[in-house]
Amino acid sequence: MTTKNIMIVGVGGQGTLLTSRILGGLATSAGYDVKLSEVHGMAQRGGSVVTFVRYGKEVQEPIVEEGQADVIIAFERLEALRYKHFLKPEGVLIINDWRINPMPVVIGAATYPEGIIEELQKDCKVQVVKAQEAAVELGNARVFNLVVLGAAAKNMNFTKEQWFQVIRDTVPPKTVDINIAAFLKGYEL
Repeated sequence: MTTKNIMIVGVGGQGTLLTSRILGGLATSAGYDVKLSEVHGMAQRGGSVVTFVRYGKEVQEPIVEEGQADVIIAFERLEALRYKHFLKPEGVLIINDWRINPMPVVIGAATYPEGIIEELQKDCKVQVVKAQEAAVELGNARVFNLVVLGAAAKNMNFTKEQWFQVIRDTVPPKTVDINIAAFLKGYEL
């Protein structure tokens, strides 16, 4: 197997780090060499957060280079736009259709770009997920990241049972059922 390069991008507090730990744990349990790298940025202030997950037979470096990501999982539209240059031509961009205004927009120094998803669809293979809505339907808006991960899972070669086991092993015990339900909801989208 060639190395699989996954990026998870979002805003501080959206669960990018948990999502990368789930994916890294899954690849490790499947016997792959795994490298993770977390770039926190201004995470505690709602800033951009990027994590890289690379797995394969042998992985030398944790960072995904520009133009090399097989999958980018974006928890927010603007973050998808910000990091699309990392996607390889045949890669896929999974986008949570959600808007979080960055600080320059909040203070009026910038405007939030319109038509982000349509713009990305011109150059990239894009799958749009309304994860917030799906998570609210499940009764817990905080599990939207597992909805997005479930949608992205179809672009990786792991069984649902493998995903379920690593979710059980990673999330707090009292949240296992809702996280698995969220993952399944995304997987079925």
